[in-house]
Amino acid sequence: MLVLLAAAIPLSSDTLRHRIVSALSERLDSDVSLGDLHLRVFPRLRAEGEALVIRQHGRADVPPLITIKSFAVDADLIGLMRKHVSHVRLEGLDIEIPPDRHPDEQPSPSDDEPSAPGRTVATAAGEENGHARSSPPSAADIEEGVVIDAMDTTDARLAILSSHPGKAPKVWNIHALHMETIGVDEAMAYRATLTNGIPRGEIVTRGSFGPWQRGEPGRTPLNGVFTFDRADLSIFKGIAGMLSSKGSFTGTLARIDANGETDTPDFTIDVGGQPFPLHTTYHAVIDATNGDTLLKQINASFLQSSLVAKGGVVDTPGNKGREVRLDVDMERARIEDIMKMAVKSPKPPMTGALKLVTKFLLPPGDTDVVERLQLDGRFSIGEARFTNYDVQGKINELSHRGRGQTSPANKASVVSNFQGRFKLGHGLLRLPELQFSVPGAAVQLAGTYGLRRETLDFKGSLLLDAKISQTQTGIKSMLLKIIDPLFKKKNGKGSAIPIKIDGTRGAPSFGVDFGRVFHR
Repeated sequence: MLVLLAAAIPLSSDTLRHRIVSALSERLDSDVSLGDLHLRVFPRLRAEGEALVIRQHGRADVPPLITIKSFAVDADLIGLMRKHVSHVRLEGLDIEIPPDRHPDEQPSPSDDEPSAPGRTVATAAGEENGHARSSPPSAADIEEGVVIDAMDTTDARLAILSSHPGKAPKVWNIHALHMETIGVDEAMAYRATLTNGIPRGEIVTRGSFGPWQRGEPGRTPLNGVFTFDRADLSIFKGIAGMLSSKGSFTGTLARIDANGETDTPDFTIDVGGQPFPLHTTYHAVIDATNGDTLLKQINASFLQSSLVAKGGVVDTPGNKGREVRLDVDMERARIEDIMKMAVKSPKPPMTGALKLVTKFLLPPGDTDVVERLQLDGRFSIGEARFTNYDVQGKINELSHRGRGQTSPANKASVVSNFQGRFKLGHGLLRLPELQFSVPGAAVQLAGTYGLRRETLDFKGSLLLDAKISQTQTGIKSMLLKIIDPLFKKKNGKGSAIPIKIDGTRGAPSFGVDFGRVFHR
């Protein structure tokens, strides 16, 4: 027993230094340097060290893998007899995970598979350069390796270096990290709190980490669950709201597969200025070596609407920031919900069922989201009604007169139907094809709508089932018969009237485009 105790306990700082450097060098396939080290054996073993630097063999092209400003190791005699260290505390922990040296190659068995059970940092301490040392083996070489029962650190830093030269690393500032059962070739339990950079917010996570892949640290397994609270979205110009999220993840340090959900009870788009609740669920793959995020599926719901999206958040060469690309499908939505995003009025100008499919592109930049957002898609609105009494009244009148009903018996509001193509860019909504129909009449338009100033500029045709003269009574009807031929449809039935719409959303101006009447 005394022999085992003597072998397990280093009797000098130099002996302990040799064991630490040799063990870390072999186990992490690295060059190791260690500054001051002080050892106290009685009444309780305590070791304190400074300036521990671990750099992978052959990786002078990247920063050191692990840097520790100072550390303290506490153990007791009974624990050491069982090959257990009670507690390790680290200060100034900095971990920088380099990109794979050969990312397209499968890892070799030595990189991908843990070494034989029981071979830990301590058991490797007696070997150097792949050869057994010449001195007699200690108990640490014969028995199972030392296990660290618990490790704690505060204000640590984890950086995943980019595989793209010149690109900044993905960095997490870890406020507190607690790990248990460290040193065996198995996954290690952890708890951590850290700050996410953009959007800024606090993440609390727990799970398992390891076993460490010494040849390619980025392939070290990582999994767990997380919560993400109080993320302020106002960092992105043009939107606002406080986001919270929770979920789970699995994968490696360099590539994480995550499933989760988010809630933003006060999501706001500046151009509309009205907050509304937004809930999403998502499945994403995060490549920490280049910062790209593959969004395999997003399901979002807000008010009475929902959408499904797929795409990614990817790097754009030569630009600062990342580009969001999505394919969006809104099979079940309401137009009043969409207008709540883009119209400042608390009462939406229109209600109705919306279907929409679009390409969504948000380039990086410092301007508002509305100025950068680009859309390209198609839409349809069914059974739409206008909430403004005067506007809906004009639509009702258009429908009645379009059918030649100058005194309709039915005063009920008619419904409208819309469909068309759209493109949005630089705050301007372009509608190259817009069709609007009510019973007895249809409108075909093309033009633009300015989101910031809410300006209208459209031209098109008003198609009526009736002749122009049939939309009026008395003397007006008789006079209009003169111009019926000017507005006759090509098929000879009904009327086709060139029209234009301009002004603003709040004060639109409708009129006949006389310049096109005689040039058709």
